Amino acid sequence: MGINLNQYKYDTQCLIDGQNLDEDEIRTYFQTNFNGDCLIAVGDESLIKIHFHTNEPWTVLQYCGSLGEIFDVVIEDMDRQARGLKG
Repeated sequence: MGINLNQYKYDTQCLIDGQNLDEDEIRTYFQTNFNGDCLIAVGDESLIKIHFHTNEPWTVLQYCGSLGEIFDVVIEDMDRQARGLKG
């Protein structure tokens, strides 16, 4: 059994390339629609960096993809990393 450092298993990161992006609106959407923590949503109207810990990274990516083109997608299993395994 792994070390549970956090109730959320996946470190989910991506960049969103779009138009008229609003980091405050994105932050609010995350806070009201997703379970997770450690949210970072920063950028400008055309590029936003997302960092979020969650157990459902696919829902995060689906939402981000609805805002624009997503790239530099990283999903790391923090439980595996805590056990010294590749995440």
